[in-house]
Amino acid sequence: MKRNGMCPLCFLKQLFTKPESVTNIYTSEPYSNGVALTPPMGWSSWNTFKNRIDEDLIYETAVIMKEKGLADAGYVYVNLDDNWHSSSRDDSGALQGDLSTFAHGIPALVEKINALGLKVGIYSSNGTETCEDLPATLYHERTDALTFARWGIEYFKYDFCHNIRVSEYAPLVYGISVSRKGERKEDFYPCTDARLYGFARIMTKEAVPGGKYVGGMDRNAGAMQYDNVVAEDDGEYVLTLNVYKKGKTYKKAAMILVNDADDYFVELPPQKKWNITARFQTVVRLKKGINKIRIFNPVRNRADSELLQYRNMGRQLVYAANKVAEDTGKPLKPIVFSLCEWGVGRPWQWGALAGNLWRTTPDIRPNWKWMMAIYERNVKLHEHAGVGHWNDPDMLEVGNGKLTYDENRAHFSVWCMMAAPLILGNDLRKMPDNVLEIVTNRNLIAVDQDTLGKQAKRVFRSLSADILAKPLADGSVALCFFNKFGGKRAMVYSLRSLTADTYVSLKSAQRYTLTDLWSNESYEATDNLRVELEPHSAKVFKVIPR
Repeated sequence: MKRNGMCPLCFLKQLFTKPESVTNIYTSEPYSNGVALTPPMGWSSWNTFKNRIDEDLIYETAVIMKEKGLADAGYVYVNLDDNWHSSSRDDSGALQGDLSTFAHGIPALVEKINALGLKVGIYSSNGTETCEDLPATLYHERTDALTFARWGIEYFKYDFCHNIRVSEYAPLVYGISVSRKGERKEDFYPCTDARLYGFARIMTKEAVPGGKYVGGMDRNAGAMQYDNVVAEDDGEYVLTLNVYKKGKTYKKAAMILVNDADDYFVELPPQKKWNITARFQTVVRLKKGINKIRIFNPVRNRADSELLQYRNMGRQLVYAANKVAEDTGKPLKPIVFSLCEWGVGRPWQWGALAGNLWRTTPDIRPNWKWMMAIYERNVKLHEHAGVGHWNDPDMLEVGNGKLTYDENRAHFSVWCMMAAPLILGNDLRKMPDNVLEIVTNRNLIAVDQDTLGKQAKRVFRSLSADILAKPLADGSVALCFFNKFGGKRAMVYSLRSLTADTYVSLKSAQRYTLTDLWSNESYEATDNLRVELEPHSAKVFKVIPR
């Protein structure tokens, strides 16, 4: 007796055998669009204004950024967060600005802000609606990417509200068909031509054309691979998955990997029960001669689903920016891609494959305890940051809420030490001089923007205070003493201990010059550095070996 076309002994052997390795989506090349080589700097509307924004406020803020020297200090992005757009797409299916509050349209606003020498960012969600329940970009990735690129957008924040997970289930494939794009002739390759990996196996069903299909490819546990797909020339081909529906109405998904290089993703909607088979298509690039095509579902968990969706959006942004430059003959405007999924799927483990920066935490608030919780999450992730790819502990709250002067300064200090994107979130029209002084401190901004691209490592930790060390491109080290809790604190730290730390790699020397990056005072030390800190404060030094 056979079970679904397989002998009982074979079935049991396969059930208790560890699957062979199948292609892992984490092996992709890092995301590269040529921008955000240092952490992005700018301003966002959300922290202060939330849904109370309009074109006049945004433009007035841009003017102030120019007039108050923020642009000269590096803050170049003016970012529209949620509520910039209408509750309906236009007649062509494209997003459009709110028809009243942005009555002159987003392109006109972008043009005015660009004329100031600044860049414009925009917002959507990796879901069916944004967090404010407006139209969002999931399933509209190419359309929206092209819209943003045509408007001249240069920064894109992609939230996570109303997300729909990619299915972990693979289709039941009885064969693939391949045809040159634009031509009628198809070549059919039955599932029996494919090599099987992991738990993938041939199943028997008389009603299916050919009487057989492949199952067992759910959750990255199995794959089928064709090594004999022939193309007459290099070019685009229509690849059709011929699937058996088996009366199941849930969604399915499949990754199609071509020649171990290019991957394409197909999502299959729930299907009616009464049709036994169906065809699902995508366009792939094949090379002349023999091609290898591998089919599987890579989604084992939520993080895999997120990676696939965010990576797809990042690719669409690159495609759109290049297409607009090609179509218009204007210079390329790459779009910084900011992933905002709040840290739920551990994006620091895969974010570099999908975008330029990734939120590691829930939304920030201008509350010291809340900010410390965010700091504690992000400070541990130093090994995941690097040039063009940044951990994002969320926007700055400097100047917001009831934060004290020392708290504002400490907040800015540790964000710079963590190589965080510096996105202001305060009302620049009402910004006091001492807040402006903090956010335009050139010494701290230089630490954040250092081209080595390393996030600070926490080299000392206690319940009440931390010490952070950030290696810099010129061989020096930024050293931050951070008093996290109430009460004054005196700290002593050996500079020579940093020479033994392979991440920090401070050069051993007989003496060191130290410059306080807030006061600009300099002095020398041979080893131990003693620092006294007020409650909720930070001091940052540049340590130069001599």
